[in-house]
Amino acid sequence: MAWSVVVPVKPLALAKSRLAHGLGPVPRSALALAFALDTVAAAASCGAVRDVAVVTDDALAGAELAGLGARVLPEPAGGGGLNAALAHGARWVRSHRPRAAVATLNADLPALRPGELARVLAAAGEFPRAFLADAAGIGTTLLAAAPGVDLEPAFEGRSRARHLASGACEIAVADVDSVRQDVDSEADLRAALALGVGPRTAAAARGLPACGAARSD
Repeated sequence: MAWSVVVPVKPLALAKSRLAHGLGPVPRSALALAFALDTVAAAASCGAVRDVAVVTDDALAGAELAGLGARVLPEPAGGGGLNAALAHGARWVRSHRPRAAVATLNADLPALRPGELARVLAAAGEFPRAFLADAAGIGTTLLAAAPGVDLEPAFEGRSRARHLASGACEIAVADVDSVRQDVDSEADLRAALALGVGPRTAAAARGLPACGAARSD
């Protein structure tokens, strides 16, 4: 099954507010952009992914992500937050390919590995709707819907419990840490760096007191 992946990207000036302290000279907006670029690049190179659609109103992020081959969509009229943006992206995909399998992916997965994403998507394909919990076991990093099934995103906060309550099946795949490790805090960033991040995040993080190397794959 080939998937269309929808990635939401907040305005960079507003992104990653919890990373505002403890980063020294590294602007959080630069890190947020690097996270998104490494996430989309890894997703686009995954053999299970047909295409990537990014939902954002940030001009810089949109231009950089379009340069990676992503389709960039504006935020839906009237706003509505993260879930509205994801639903908008899924609707756009299916307006062009009604039988598309659609997955949403957080934009802050800088350690994402294409092979691990492929394993998660293969497991998701066994269910009408499925999700992957984040490394903390509280949130969600990926939500997937099979062809003909509404996505019904319920992200933000304790989204793992909401997705379970909505009837989505939780994906139980071992050794896919790179798909689970989103970055909301400095501790999350350290964990991602320890896994091995993409080249843009590695470059952006060089100003930190200690940082991990870019992965080689």
